[in-house]
Amino acid sequence: MPARFSLGDDTEIRISMFNGYPYKINATLIDQLPVQFQKRDFTLDLSIAPNTRKQTSYHLRPVTRGEYHFGTLWAYLRTPFALLQKREAVEEETNVKVYPSFLQLKKYQLMAVSNQQYFGIKKVRKLGHSMEFEKIKDYIQGDDVRTINWKATARRNTLMVNTYTDARQQQVYCIIDKGRSMKMPFDEMTLLDYSINASLALLNIALLKQDRAGLITFSNKVNDIIAADRRSGQLNLLLEGLYKQQTEFKESDYQSLWTQIHQRVTQRSFFLLFTNFETMAALERQLPFLRHMARRHLLCVVFFENTLLKEIHQSQPDSTEGIYIKTIADQFDFEKKQIVKELRRHGIISILTTPQQLNVDVINKYLELKARQMI
Repeated sequence: MPARFSLGDDTEIRISMFNGYPYKINATLIDQLPVQFQKRDFTLDLSIAPNTRKQTSYHLRPVTRGEYHFGTLWAYLRTPFALLQKREAVEEETNVKVYPSFLQLKKYQLMAVSNQQYFGIKKVRKLGHSMEFEKIKDYIQGDDVRTINWKATARRNTLMVNTYTDARQQQVYCIIDKGRSMKMPFDEMTLLDYSINASLALLNIALLKQDRAGLITFSNKVNDIIAADRRSGQLNLLLEGLYKQQTEFKESDYQSLWTQIHQRVTQRSFFLLFTNFETMAALERQLPFLRHMARRHLLCVVFFENTLLKEIHQSQPDSTEGIYIKTIADQFDFEKKQIVKELRRHGIISILTTPQQLNVDVINKYLELKARQMI
């Protein structure tokens, strides 16, 4: 199996056995899976012909970060007529770490290296070039006529155009709220874990775009600050920082967050804040601090749709209790939309998304802001 697992991704475990006996062996394999999978009756059955090797496999999907302990893999070997049975320890105990989803990095890298980015049916159009000049070159068919350099054209007596490159060395920070609201589960994973996976994917693309990537985590206080940089090994530093994050089930302190940002991040940066506001009252308590951040930096707040409430909102109840539940769901859905409008009114960018669409939406937003020269 791999030396480390990827959070939320299927991982293949392969078992290879060689039968050195001169007769067929029937084997029952009992693998002692880590407690995180809550499976105590896992077995595999296979038959192996004499003097041959046979391979079998199974898949696991880890949904929590941390260290997983695999117990001994036992094989119960039986003769063809099941007169004798022997127990063998095929593999000893071992530990493996589950990291944020590093397997998805290559998939999302494709969105950063092309002029037109696609993912599924969504297309992000390159809106223009940045103001960072690169060089002057000969005009070829298809170049933007608006970039013609008339002075160079007059000197060379042939059409010359300016070329530009994306603005580089901008600071991009992912800020992850570890308060109790981020412990809400969706599809066996918490909002915190979805946010960690999305942060890793986005920061990897920021580094590919020659920007500097950093990380801030907080709950009732600021826990970790990894300064934005693009040096060698920065991605591994971010991966290790994300690996150990856990919620503390406390109320998030945005005032402490703003104080630390004000002191530690002096250069204008792009902040992508992963949090979750369920009501307007929850937003209004934190809005003054968000407005302070938005005055000095480009701030984008990412929060989540409640997919269960959305299903109730779209249902047609046929009982009094159903109508009551649907009314409450409608109220929550309305408040989410009001939160988006309130943030926009104060000049704060927002992303309201589902956990499943989180990675795509945040990467698309980063590339869109980059193309619009806002980063």
